[in-house]
Amino acid sequence: MSKLLTLLFGRLPIGWLQLSHNKGRLLAAVAGVAFANLLVFMQLGIMGALNGSTLAPYDLLNADIILSAQEGNTLTDSEHIARIRMFQALGTPGVASATSLYIGNLPFTLDDGTSVSLLTFGVDITKPEFVSDAIAKSMTQLVIENTALLDEDTRGLPAEVVKTLSEGGKMSFEANGATLTAIGTMKVGGGFLADGMMVTSDQTFLRFFGARDSGAPDHILLRTDDGVSADTVATRLRAVLPPTSVRVQTSSEAQAADLAFMSTERPTGIIFGFGVFMGILVGLVIVYQVLSTDVADHLREYATFKAMGYGQSFFLGIIFEEAIVLAIFGFIPGLIVSIGLYAALVSVTGLPVTMETSRAIFVFIGTLAACTVSGAIATRRLANADPADLF
Repeated sequence: MSKLLTLLFGRLPIGWLQLSHNKGRLLAAVAGVAFANLLVFMQLGIMGALNGSTLAPYDLLNADIILSAQEGNTLTDSEHIARIRMFQALGTPGVASATSLYIGNLPFTLDDGTSVSLLTFGVDITKPEFVSDAIAKSMTQLVIENTALLDEDTRGLPAEVVKTLSEGGKMSFEANGATLTAIGTMKVGGGFLADGMMVTSDQTFLRFFGARDSGAPDHILLRTDDGVSADTVATRLRAVLPPTSVRVQTSSEAQAADLAFMSTERPTGIIFGFGVFMGILVGLVIVYQVLSTDVADHLREYATFKAMGYGQSFFLGIIFEEAIVLAIFGFIPGLIVSIGLYAALVSVTGLPVTMETSRAIFVFIGTLAACTVSGAIATRRLANADPADLF
């Protein structure tokens, strides 16, 4: 290691030699940095799963513009909008077609007694252009009363049920006092609000959600004419529809707004965001304590160098060397353990927790920055030290 660092820095790796001299302290420091990395990785992983599950329902839709009630928060946490707004929108230049979207949470119990909740979309099966291709090809099957497409990644759904459905079989279950039959599958996955998703026709949806009114859907989906910008049509709609009751958003705007709401308004997003901050703070404190102690232990040696004419940049180089070593040595085990915990979370909860390359790079750069900042703070004592006062 010393030879490698000598080649890398072009000088004797004083920082590494100081760290490795006290192996107990080095091990404790690396463990502390690894723990801080693990804490940040887990918070970012769960936040990523939150964002992923927030946007997953959009993958089922194929809309250019979404009309929603102004009081609504997200796609799946919305108030009802008057269906008459759909006909008003159809009279706006650039709007090619429109449909209603109904959303509800349907709970049911499996044969083994496990309770499962499904985020259910009720769609107009005569307008398959408003859903993803994977669903559109199965839309004709939903013309049969009380049938649905079931999310094969639903938490708690037995593997044999998924196999039966994927092979063309059916599964019937009781929900809200009636029998619903799953005749096909789709792939979305569970989230924080439900264990999985389900798509039915709008008529089946209204039968299972008896309190709902066909004249008050959750959202109205719009498709624009070919060659017409969704932003342009959205601007026209905002001039026509009452802004106090109707929110007009392009699909990309709606997704961005949902992410912002989940990250800054929902308690889960705020808690995980605070967890990331705490992880960074823990790493800063641990590295600062290690480097500050190291500076204090070698203050006489540093003073000797200072008396020989070495400047502050030399000492910063040594401390930054130590900071980089700690950052690298702490990042690797933190990353490895995090990947293992991500896999365990996916297995237990079904949440889409994955280690993205961009996340790993971001955390590594953040670790280097935090360690470097801690090192810079730890050298302040050297800047004011007078060699004559130390001997």
